Amino acid sequence: MNINTVLFDLDGTLINTNDLIIESFLHTLNKYYPNQYTREDVLNFIGPPLYDTFVAIDPERVDEMIETYRAFNHAHHDALVKEYETVYETVKTLREKGFKLGIVTTKIRHTVEMGLNLTKLAPFFDCVITLDDVEHAKPHPEPIQKALAQLKANPEETLMVGDNHHDILAGKNAGTKTAGVAWTIKGREHLAKYEPDFMLEKMSDLLEILGVTRD
Repeated sequence: MNINTVLFDLDGTLINTNDLIIESFLHTLNKYYPNQYTREDVLNFIGPPLYDTFVAIDPERVDEMIETYRAFNHAHHDALVKEYETVYETVKTLREKGFKLGIVTTKIRHTVEMGLNLTKLAPFFDCVITLDDVEHAKPHPEPIQKALAQLKANPEETLMVGDNHHDILAGKNAGTKTAGVAWTIKGREHLAKYEPDFMLEKMSDLLEILGVTRD
């Protein structure tokens, strides 16, 4: 397999933001709908853009709810976010071996930069496509197509790695290979239903898939 480009989702893939996201949703929903939502309920909200989630709940107050969510999320970000095991070493190795690396996320740029700077992953990526950069979020192929254009990469030589079915479908829609991550909070079985080309048990599995040997 001739892969020279790897695109990653951010939340739940490279960095563990699950607790932060869940707490941010619960804080927001409890403010507007006290005691109506549980941790289980908000698992379905992980992945899509905030607007899509909140507009379905209350079209009148969607902007207000997004603002409440983001204020809490940013205030608690550094305390609740950490990278997954083997992520830093794997991404660093891929960069050193000459792979083109990008991030494709449904988060806004400010929050993405907070996560990348906190985990010291920022220097490894040539391209970061956020919600601010596109008309259509994943699973639409546009975010991946923008990343490929910036990286001067071909879809057939690219692997999209993510923890959500939006990531797998976006990769398929853009014509890339796809890899799911078994540590997805939604469960490995959920992700397997979307038939990614690979399933990673830990991020360093990528090295073997891509035929990379560590020095």
